[in-house]
Amino acid sequence: MVDLPKGKKIILFDGVCNLCNNFVNMIIKKDRNNCFVFTALESNHGQKITNHLKIDTSKIESIILYEPGVSYDFKSTAALKIMREFKGFWWFFQLGYILPEPIRDGIYDIVAKNRYKWFGKKDSCMIPTPELKEKFLD
Repeated sequence: MVDLPKGKKIILFDGVCNLCNNFVNMIIKKDRNNCFVFTALESNHGQKITNHLKIDTSKIESIILYEPGVSYDFKSTAALKIMREFKGFWWFFQLGYILPEPIRDGIYDIVAKNRYKWFGKKDSCMIPTPELKEKFLD
């Protein structure tokens, strides 16, 4: 497949979505243990990973959290697992597990379906600064 960094969790995101890009920027700031790397779903790495996992991205509008050799998650479970790594009040979001996954994912789907309308869309994927380049696969 693709040469992936060892011991890292890979976050695949919609590279043109403003909400997704803001979430990625927040994760970068909160990732004190340097456990995440990123790639846009639209990128070569993103497409190779989703093909390897047999995920049809035309059927889901979601962030994907992939831990090579361990597991992958998407929608609300991916978001909750990502926020589990943060310090401070972020523990509060773990209460989201109280809700059954279909309800959590239903809420996620409403936001995902309206994300461009509510938050806007870029013309192209985000280009990381030289300092952040090591956090991105592409």
